[in-house]
Amino acid sequence: MNIKIVGKDLKATDAIKDYTAKKLERVEKYFDGDVECLVTIKVEKNVQIAEMHVTAKGYTYRAVTEHADLYASIDKDIDILEGQIRKVKTKKERLNKDDSLKQMNMEVAAHKEEKIEDEILKVSYYEIKPMTPEDAKLKLQERRDRFMPFVNVDTGKVNVIFKLKDDSNFGLLEPEA
Repeated sequence: MNIKIVGKDLKATDAIKDYTAKKLERVEKYFDGDVECLVTIKVEKNVQIAEMHVTAKGYTYRAVTEHADLYASIDKDIDILEGQIRKVKTKKERLNKDDSLKQMNMEVAAHKEEKIEDEILKVSYYEIKPMTPEDAKLKLQERRDRFMPFVNVDTGKVNVIFKLKDDSNFGLLEPEA
């Protein structure tokens, strides 16, 4: 990590340099390569300002805070920089994950082109309520489904009502036994 500390209207003492270097180690752990840090400290009226620029892996992170205490200002900057770095890292990971999911979906699509036979490919679950066939017909008209299972109140058995291909008439499946 390459750290450069510049003081404007304020001398960068060894204590400030050591403190800043120690705190920047929290930022360094996010990168495994070359990291450049430019820290500018200055005083304006009664306020101490710490400005940090961190450049790593093609990204530049910047934080500027002011506080009555310079050390508190440095701490705030580090917290801000860590948040920015985590945000970018999370975004990258999400993009990588999305790319890998897209690739996996493409592989699945390639496998789907191979003809699959004699396998159950989709399972649907339906809530079965007791009702009359007329009530089931009315309920099916409200829905976009082509069929609906229900328990026939008259017989106590599971029936299925379905729309015929003409979309105006219905069929009813009843078990024999």
